[in-house]
Amino acid sequence: MEFLHRTWAEIDIDALVHNFNLVRKNAKGAKIFSVVKADAYGHGLDSVVKVLLDEKTDAFAVSNIDEALEIRKIDREIPILILGYTPEAQAKILAENDIIQAVYSLNFAKRLSENAKKQGVFVKFHLKLDTGMGRIGFDCRSDELPEIQQILETLKLESLVFDGVFTHFASSDGDGDPDLSFTKSQLSRFEKTTDIIKNAGYKINICHCCNSAAVFLDEGNRFDACRPGIVLYGLSPTNTDNGLVPVMTLKSVISLVKNIKKGETVSYGRTFKAERNMKIATIPAGYGDGYPRHLSNKGYVLINGQKAPIVGRVCMDQFCVDVSEIDGVCEGDEVVLFGKELSVGELARISGTIHYEIICGISKRVPRIIKKG
Repeated sequence: MEFLHRTWAEIDIDALVHNFNLVRKNAKGAKIFSVVKADAYGHGLDSVVKVLLDEKTDAFAVSNIDEALEIRKIDREIPILILGYTPEAQAKILAENDIIQAVYSLNFAKRLSENAKKQGVFVKFHLKLDTGMGRIGFDCRSDELPEIQQILETLKLESLVFDGVFTHFASSDGDGDPDLSFTKSQLSRFEKTTDIIKNAGYKINICHCCNSAAVFLDEGNRFDACRPGIVLYGLSPTNTDNGLVPVMTLKSVISLVKNIKKGETVSYGRTFKAERNMKIATIPAGYGDGYPRHLSNKGYVLINGQKAPIVGRVCMDQFCVDVSEIDGVCEGDEVVLFGKELSVGELARISGTIHYEIICGISKRVPRIIKKG
């Protein structure tokens, strides 16, 4: 078999469409703000955005203005929400590209308002409420809603166009909150705050709070929209797969097969010492490609559908596996590093991280190969 790449990531478009349709079903009529930050969680922003546009996503959510502008090159009209910080001096860029900015404090709002007024533009924004996540957002982490007056003051600022309100759940996946009581308290504070805003005479065009885990909860208000992220890519934030199909499969090939004798060592630091005569294969992938170094001596890959344990340390560009028990292994054989057959969640568990980090960490030097049908 002839391979054009040493290591590559296959992006299954059919799986992406399948997952989006699952989200649409569970959204229960709410609009979908597809989260495509971090290069669509490492899957390739351009390709993912085009597919989701074809599937009629209602909007996109990103981390920063650079990601938003990349989407604007593809579509001039789809709503785009920046979830995080944008330098206030870029108010004109936000306005001219019709990008919605998250506003999360009175000080930030004032600076953004001043810049927008100075530049002669109006910036559309969504209020970000901190109901318990503890990152950015107006402080609504207790029933007293400490910063409700700052919120109302923000709504009066010039050159800012109020469009929506949102919050982010800290543990809707049940991690550290198995009975979801904290999520329910966040929801209660969110509703209390939006009621105050409405009673003050302000119209809220859109409210949203449900992230990936919350979209699949049996209970919970979807409001006007939800923000699916990791689930679009076929990975669940909970212990239930919800029928999701992984979109990315990371593959490589065998570059060399050789025999080593009992007592010989493999890779940096000589951390692996053969306890018997062995056959090992070298894989041309490593942490330079985003493959976790923490899998050294404890992870595994699939070759011909069989497990091949990693021996020695994972290097920047290569690592070795034990193929002693796999018949017919040859140089050039395909290797599955993770995907549908080998869960990236399993590798995350072994290496002490989360699947989000692994897929987002697959480097730019790994080509994304689009597969459909």
